[in-house]
Amino acid sequence: MPAPSTIHVLNGPSLNLLGTREPEVYGRATLADIERMLQAAASERGFGLVFKQTNSEGALIDMIQEAGKTGAGLILNAGAYTHTSLAVHDALRALAIPVVEVHLSNPFKREAVRHHSYVAPLALGVICGFGAKGYVMALDALAAHLKEKEKTR
Repeated sequence: MPAPSTIHVLNGPSLNLLGTREPEVYGRATLADIERMLQAAASERGFGLVFKQTNSEGALIDMIQEAGKTGAGLILNAGAYTHTSLAVHDALRALAIPVVEVHLSNPFKREAVRHHSYVAPLALGVICGFGAKGYVMALDALAAHLKEKEKTR
């Protein structure tokens, strides 16, 4: 039996503080909680999962490039880099794999600076405002896209 396709889930700055950082905005789930939930969901759907977090823009770009080499798809919560990083945008432009952007909160209900995304124009779609469940929604959307793409081969 072939190894499952791997989906990379990358998380940007301050997401390591989930569960304690502004729980009224981001919820009480920790990043470890989200990883466990996604590992189980990916396994149920026949996918492997790589789950990482960094506070460094350069490291995030390295992770995006690695996902492009070894992954079938990418779920990205770039945190604040979503709204500020042309470097993240350029790294995503170089990918040949599909990307889904995810956010725990709804950036459009927040400060105006959060209304612009350098990720969204390069993503299949954006899932925001559903808390930790948004990651599973992103996984389902990406898995469905990958399975549909596989059928057309």
